[in-house]
Amino acid sequence: MTIETIPDRVRIVAVSGSLSAPSRTTALVEAVGQRFADALDGSLEVIELGAIAPSLAGGTSRAALGEDARRALAAVEHADVVVVGSPAYRAAYTGIFKHFFDFVGQYALVEKPIVLTATGGSDRHALLVEHQMRPLFGFFQALTLPLGIFANESDFEDYRIVSPDLDERIGQATERAVGLIRLQLRSTGRTLEAYHPSF
Repeated sequence: MTIETIPDRVRIVAVSGSLSAPSRTTALVEAVGQRFADALDGSLEVIELGAIAPSLAGGTSRAALGEDARRALAAVEHADVVVVGSPAYRAAYTGIFKHFFDFVGQYALVEKPIVLTATGGSDRHALLVEHQMRPLFGFFQALTLPLGIFANESDFEDYRIVSPDLDERIGQATERAVGLIRLQLRSTGRTLEAYHPSF
């Protein structure tokens, strides 16, 4: 009988539902993911759905998807923590964001910590996180973390976060969630020796 050793580093995967590059959404999920990776001594992988769109397009089943899309789906399913983000598009997340998660295994995200983020042209879109994204991951029975993060165009300059308020919100969301993530990972057999929030 072979016993698989659980890797020491926590695996953080950030998914950007933007079709653009560069992208404010990608900048946001990367910044949030890096904050969690730093706090949990973890590794970060960023998946840009726009970059793998050809591998997703036209697939009516997971087996019909391209290799890049299948690899991205596996990364999300095997992550310890997933940061998700989408730009607001007609009052909802983008179609490619929904299309990608349509192929995630129905029970692959059960009790997995999910950090919800979104971007939009103004704060009028801020409820996207609560009204659109949280119900989607509720379907997966995921552990959606309490404090979502929304950013508008004024929080960025040249696709870089420049807003102290947004940086503070990211720090606050991380600080509030890391303890919960730590307990969740322990309950699934993970031991986090290194836990050093730096806010």
